[in-house]
Amino acid sequence: MLTTIIQVILLIVGFIILIKGADFFVEGASSVAGNFRVPKMLIGLTIVAFGTSAPELAVSFQSILAGKGDLVLGNVVGSNILNILLILGVASMFHYLRVKRETVHKELPMLMLLTVLFALLISDNLFAQSTINSFTRSDALVMLLFFAIFLYYLFAMARAHHQDDTKVKYLSLPKAWLYTIGGIIAIVIGSNFVVDSASGLAAVMGVSDKLIALTIVALGTSLPELVTSIVATRRGEYDLAIGNVVGSNIFNLGFVLALPVALVGDLPPVSIDYVDIFVMICATVILYLAAANDRKISVKEGCIFLLSFVAYYTYVIAVG
Repeated sequence: MLTTIIQVILLIVGFIILIKGADFFVEGASSVAGNFRVPKMLIGLTIVAFGTSAPELAVSFQSILAGKGDLVLGNVVGSNILNILLILGVASMFHYLRVKRETVHKELPMLMLLTVLFALLISDNLFAQSTINSFTRSDALVMLLFFAIFLYYLFAMARAHHQDDTKVKYLSLPKAWLYTIGGIIAIVIGSNFVVDSASGLAAVMGVSDKLIALTIVALGTSLPELVTSIVATRRGEYDLAIGNVVGSNIFNLGFVLALPVALVGDLPPVSIDYVDIFVMICATVILYLAAANDRKISVKEGCIFLLSFVAYYTYVIAVG
């Protein structure tokens, strides 16, 4: 019992360090770029986007280096399911969520494409019964190629809607560098805490790394998206909430999962459960259908998301 409590405390500490480190990194790196007169549009598309994905990315790198493929996949798959079913479900309880036309016609189709592509690339056993399911460097490079296309679309869209920069107060250059370097160090330390304590917790509780990754780790690394979406909804920025989730899910598949594998090497063999992949695909398709219907996520649809979330995680915990 004491060991379990210690592992939980270490996991919470890891999440706090990880998320605060990402905040410091974004503020510091944005200020460094701002001091060198880098346009705000470019800062938002690169530094801020990277910073909000930093917790998941750091956990992916540490998990691969530790030889824990289930933690990598569980973190990404769990985060994508949580982002749609839980985060959008909770956010829509405050107010229905408007969906931009570009999100329906371009960003959501890209998310569906990446989701289905990932499912096909990871499901080697479906095409050859004797083959072990794996996610290889070549698979990662294919995902990165499609992610690069998405980034090109983002830059093209930003140029088309470019506005003159308004005056923004940035940190002084020495303080900005301190925040940036300190943030990176905190991200590395926090990810170490999360991966080690998550594995320790799984061992103590007698459950798989995949279960811990799909639940606790996925929820912890999705906290920035959860907070951002709820705050955006309460401020009346309803389209920002869904844009945040869709963008995060695309980054998770095309960047958080693919980049570490492309750089470090193939994932270790994974104990994939096709139910998890199926739920991720279904959640993405349901989101697209709801958004394409009337370009909004209603309270009723949000309730369906939340009930689906409860049903799926009841199954995940039951099969352990």
